[in-house]
Amino acid sequence: MSGWVYLCDMRKWTMEELNRKTVADFKQAEKNSIVIVLDNIRSMHNVGSVFRTADAFLAEAIYLCGFTPQPPHRDIHKTALGATETVKWDYHHSTVEAVSKLKGMGYKIYAIEQVEGSIPLQEFSVAEKVAIVFGNEVDGVSNEVLLICDCAIEIPQMGMKHSLNVSVSAGIVLWELVFGK
Repeated sequence: MSGWVYLCDMRKWTMEELNRKTVADFKQAEKNSIVIVLDNIRSMHNVGSVFRTADAFLAEAIYLCGFTPQPPHRDIHKTALGATETVKWDYHHSTVEAVSKLKGMGYKIYAIEQVEGSIPLQEFSVAEKVAIVFGNEVDGVSNEVLLICDCAIEIPQMGMKHSLNVSVSAGIVLWELVFGK
């Protein structure tokens, strides 16, 4: 990157300076009114990464649905790095059942999906209580779940692939919902 000059002193924060919460502090902390719904995610590493991201952004809970793997499992723990102990989670046999339950609790349901009529992420404004549905690594959010979502949010992309790993998508979306506007 020719022409760039960086004029900052840097040193890594110490563990004490990071002021990390204990498990007890995390459980007592006020959470953001965001529930993450994982619709038939295949990879335990993706599940663990989403747990870690949910912890980082103080998400209210994760709903693991369908054949999405559940803790405890060493491959989930490998990427979650303890977040399965802090983030509240629940398992539902059916994603439709989980989404219907959340709707009954007053959540607005948004799929992260590329569909006609989707809202670009940068134009989305957060409702008071939101549930964000992330879909399967190959098939995305299932059609039966899309039919009962309030809307879809799309992460704009400019490259050839036009798809992101589900755990990367979760990081982008949660950052935008918590800090974006």
